[in-house]
Amino acid sequence: MPRSPVLDARIERLRELATADERLEGVLLYGSWTLGEADEHSDIEAYLYVRDAHLDTFDGAAFLGRIAPLELAYTNMFGILAVVFDDLMRGEFHLEAASTGVDQVRGWAGMVHLPRPEAAVLLDRSGRLTEAARALAEFQAPEPAATAQQRIDELTNWTLALAHILARGELARAHNLLTAMIAPQQLQLLRVLRASTSHWLTPSRALEQDLPAEDLERYATTTAPLEDRALRIAAYNSWAWTRALAREAAGRWDVRVPEALHARIGHLLESAR
Repeated sequence: MPRSPVLDARIERLRELATADERLEGVLLYGSWTLGEADEHSDIEAYLYVRDAHLDTFDGAAFLGRIAPLELAYTNMFGILAVVFDDLMRGEFHLEAASTGVDQVRGWAGMVHLPRPEAAVLLDRSGRLTEAARALAEFQAPEPAATAQQRIDELTNWTLALAHILARGELARAHNLLTAMIAPQQLQLLRVLRASTSHWLTPSRALEQDLPAEDLERYATTTAPLEDRALRIAAYNSWAWTRALAREAAGRWDVRVPEALHARIGHLLESAR
């Protein structure tokens, strides 16, 4: 199991500070540390449940700066307090109202896995947070058929968009779409088929260890530099792989594969090559 003594010490410091700060009702860790996968490159990720009366005045950056000096602290595009400590360790901290935030934890089932919920809970003054975290102790894999159908439909839609964008000659936009939108959903479909969904939210994580080498080799054919010919070939290869995965899913579960539409999209991408 990977270990990160620096991260361990930082988490213990967070526990000490939170316990001494009566403005906080609870603190819950998530991410690689809670899964036993943390190493020297890992972040620290946590929810800070602030008592409602103090939420508007709670200075998260000042609080976190007592863990270790901060080089950067700002609210990111997702509304999360993101920080960089002086040793370049990153951190992401959700500041939530204790009255409502704790009750939302149960709803994370199927997305977040806390195999050791008591270890993930650094502070729980009321007992509510530990109880809620226990609902995430058992890993819940995505339902295969419904998930495969959703990913097939999404990939059909977004790959058609990709074909039109390539035909227009917007290479940078096509490259971004292929990388940021299509590839993650393709990898989730692959993970469902391989029954390897432990890294579901970030499907590229540990791909080299989780999946067969031939899958990784096939994925590599769908990547390309921002160069016209290479990008068009990668898009075509991506769609060919999506169609193969969709057919594999259809052979295993009751899912719809719009073969006629898929063929038309393939024709668009073929002509774009």
